[in-house]
Amino acid sequence: MDVVTTEEPSRPTPAQPAAPATPDPRRPGPGQRLWAAARHALPALVVYGVIRLVGLLTVYVWARNVGTSPSDRLTRYDGNWYLAIAQHGYDGYEKTQSNMAFFPLYPGLTAGLDRISPLSTHDAALIVAWLAGLAAAWGLFAIGAHLHDRRTGVLLAALWAAVPHGVVESMGYSETLFTALAAWTLYALLRRHWVTAGVVCLFAGLTRPTASSLIPVVGLAALIAVVRRRDGWRPWVAMVLAPAGWLGYLAWVGTRTGRPDGWFHIQSAGWGTSFDFGDYTLHRGQAVLAQSSPPQMLMVSVVGLLAVMFFVLSVLDRQPWQLLLYSGLLLVTTLGSAGYYHSKARFLLPAFALLLPAAVGLARAGRARAVTVLVALTAFSSYFGGYLLLIWKGSP
Repeated sequence: MDVVTTEEPSRPTPAQPAAPATPDPRRPGPGQRLWAAARHALPALVVYGVIRLVGLLTVYVWARNVGTSPSDRLTRYDGNWYLAIAQHGYDGYEKTQSNMAFFPLYPGLTAGLDRISPLSTHDAALIVAWLAGLAAAWGLFAIGAHLHDRRTGVLLAALWAAVPHGVVESMGYSETLFTALAAWTLYALLRRHWVTAGVVCLFAGLTRPTASSLIPVVGLAALIAVVRRRDGWRPWVAMVLAPAGWLGYLAWVGTRTGRPDGWFHIQSAGWGTSFDFGDYTLHRGQAVLAQSSPPQMLMVSVVGLLAVMFFVLSVLDRQPWQLLLYSGLLLVTTLGSAGYYHSKARFLLPAFALLLPAAVGLARAGRARAVTVLVALTAFSSYFGGYLLLIWKGSP
């Protein structure tokens, strides 16, 4: 006989709603992490600043002794073009040498600082360049420390400050800004921070035409990640963002000039620059070495040869392919272009990864040897910077 019961079957206790997640008080916030990173990079920033300050003081004393303004010398040549863009904008393409050959981010930042501060346009241009130099030194330190150790990062930033044409890093030019953006783009790639790499590369593309050496690196790295199905949608974003600044500016110039190749036409017809696979560089370099030439021209030849040598050393050291591809493309676009032989060493300033073998070697050599080498390089760089600004008649 079945027994009927009125007792309800037991039900599981309903789950309590989860408490809202609270931030871990032990985890530092973004501001704290940034401050910790800045403290970690402080030795590199200090060493970089000291080396560049020695170079600036050399120019200042030398200029005063010859009766000229050191400040004006820091914004000569291309600096005057950037100042004109910051003050008056781009021209209407009526001139043979149109200022649309110069990319907009550096003069745009200069104009922005000029408008929100009591600084003159001239001073604003220098401040932007100097701050960008510190940002570049920080980026170089980050790459060196990530790949090797902290000492290597410090020495990489120091060597970049003490290159023969290091005075350009203190001038109203766009090289420091581009180097900073390129360094942080590559660092983000090495850390697989795809969105950051894409955004920073976009700004690099608005700074200098040599972003054509950086964009393929981001694109190839992102494509590899997509093929390997890594990191989800982020590599796709990097792939789209990386060329946007560079292509956007070229498209704008094309619209202003009424021809799709407007920027390239300005470069060739107005500025005498084209790509000839290195024929001009080879013959001009042979001519410089075969006759009595100014020190600036000889130094360009030496820097070009050293750049090729350091690239080979970088390959032998098995640098990450991202750095090798960037350095290789920058060498090809610089040495493979016709015109402006006297400025090719300056154009190679953003090829900072070529200095990594020297930084690693000095880090292993010991502090005393590293300091000895840096002091000698700083002395030469300071003198040669003064020569470029006060004796040499052309653009660095």
